[in-house]
Amino acid sequence: MSAPPEQLETTAFLRRLSGADPVETHISLVFLGADIVWKLKKAVRLSFLDFSTLEARQHFCERELALNAPAAPGLYRDVVPVVRGADGALALGSAGTVVDWVLRIGRVPASDFLNTMAADGRLDPSLLDAVADAVAAYHCAIPPLPSAEADMRWIARGNVKAALEADLPAKAVEAWRVAIDATLAGLLPWLEGRAKQGFVRRAHGDLHLGNLCLWHGKPVPFDALEFDEALATIDLGYDLAFLLMDLEHRVGLAAANRVLNRYVARTGDAGMVRGLPAFLSLRALVRAHVAARSGQADAAKSYLTSAIDYLRPACPVVLAVGGLPGTGKSTLARGLAPDLGRPPGALIVRSDEIRKRLMGVAPEDRLPPSAYTPDVSRSVFTTLAETVQIAAKAGQAVVADATFMNVSHRTMVEQAAHQVGVPFRGFWLQAPLGLLEQRVADRTGDASDATVAVLHTAAPNDPGPLDWTPIDASDATNALARVRNSLPQKTKMC
Repeated sequence: MSAPPEQLETTAFLRRLSGADPVETHISLVFLGADIVWKLKKAVRLSFLDFSTLEARQHFCERELALNAPAAPGLYRDVVPVVRGADGALALGSAGTVVDWVLRIGRVPASDFLNTMAADGRLDPSLLDAVADAVAAYHCAIPPLPSAEADMRWIARGNVKAALEADLPAKAVEAWRVAIDATLAGLLPWLEGRAKQGFVRRAHGDLHLGNLCLWHGKPVPFDALEFDEALATIDLGYDLAFLLMDLEHRVGLAAANRVLNRYVARTGDAGMVRGLPAFLSLRALVRAHVAARSGQADAAKSYLTSAIDYLRPACPVVLAVGGLPGTGKSTLARGLAPDLGRPPGALIVRSDEIRKRLMGVAPEDRLPPSAYTPDVSRSVFTTLAETVQIAAKAGQAVVADATFMNVSHRTMVEQAAHQVGVPFRGFWLQAPLGLLEQRVADRTGDASDATVAVLHTAAPNDPGPLDWTPIDASDATNALARVRNSLPQKTKMC
């Protein structure tokens, strides 16, 4: 344990209080009790923070509490002084001379941190959806800062300096610098527009899997970056990108793709994908130089390679999957999306999720018949076509998921792709009515409100594939393989 000399007595006291050695980072000592955690900020001055004074440690403990308590009620408790009493002994409380400050946090089992769950293979689809919901709610609760700085090139410069100091290969770092500078310069007007629209906020700033945990059975973000307001006053897409990049490396593209799509389904922020290559690349380079400083040479190399790869040009494509309820459109879309275009894969634009968002409810909440009037459906498909166009124009592959029983809706999504010069393919899923009835009856926890009665009403009006490619969807695995095999390699990457 490397506590600064002036904190040795305090750390010994907290060691006795917790009954164990602390978990140590370069800026904190975390003492784990049976039910309570005491977090002590080290009295250090570094290039990026200054905790050297008692007043600074109090301020940043209080700042950390203020930032984190709203997202996880009951997890972050309070800030308390370590005091020297009249007898000379240290204690927690208000009576005595303050010698330091600690943040009190509820104890979370090690198995409930999401990085541990990822390593154990426990991040299942429902939990990934819950993570995306938690981040979306966290972001929506933060007030926008429309006048905030939107130019991120200073972040890139800081990471170049850190990468070189960590002895990452200078030639590769320079190649990355040239590519990220060009990318960010091209994004500057867009980033400024995002700021004016309210997408730049005082966000988490360090939103990776290790800073998410289960609290009362639900995922919550914690340990938001408290010591640098500039580093945490960022585009929400950049905040999310750390989680997406972490998921890709620790779990796989499918996990990152699912979180991206659930987040967009809840927030409607499809425009964010334009910045994803730069956002993911910046986050990967952060991981690269952190890993290098920690002696993890292989990990550093992998993250550096990813940082460069994220900036490579993409070849977007727009796919549409239609068919009667129960044909497996959403299953097919989720199977296709991770491997389409640039990481973390295609944006899935699903009419059922759009309808729920427009009605102000969660995807799994059921809607009344009044939410399915022609006027509402017109708004849904107008939004769907606009979203397809936004994402495709930004360079992201897209999968549009809807019944597309109305031929005009097919025309809308096709035109959205063609107007931005992106290739389009439509697939029409088909299966025996008895199988569709069984699938619809068995479906739970899904955004679709279709019942067997709805299926029976729709089936006689099935227009069929028309000029879309028919796919036998009786077996979901075979259907996915057939669609994949029909797509050219260029739908992945240029």
